[in-house]
Amino acid sequence: MVNDNNAALKVRLDKWIWAARLTKTRALARDLIQAGKVHYNGQKSKPGKIVELGALIKVPAGWDVKEVEVTGIEEKRQPAKLAELMYQETADSVAKREQNQLARKMQTFHSPKPENRPDKKQRRELIKFKHQ
Repeated sequence: MVNDNNAALKVRLDKWIWAARLTKTRALARDLIQAGKVHYNGQKSKPGKIVELGALIKVPAGWDVKEVEVTGIEEKRQPAKLAELMYQETADSVAKREQNQLARKMQTFHSPKPENRPDKKQRRELIKFKHQ
């Protein structure tokens, strides 16, 4: 459950990211923060930064970056359904992620994989074409 006394609870940024299930381990969360890939209210931060309600946090998620607003603070890792209540992803973030996903699909559409390997004659033609 998400605590009612969220404002009184002091939780480190790395621990909050882990508890909100944005990373698999706390060590991964700490490494992302130390590498400067996580932004807290638009600035790079340290793993020990205390998380506040309403803060905007940018966290890399695969190929994309999730921008979330803190709506709940919890110290311990919760089930996924409860962890989702700890943050709200911004509309801009959702739109950017969908746009990036569509761009990745279009990119693979325009560069299809061949059905089989090129034979000797086709390889020669490819080499000749590349060196023009």
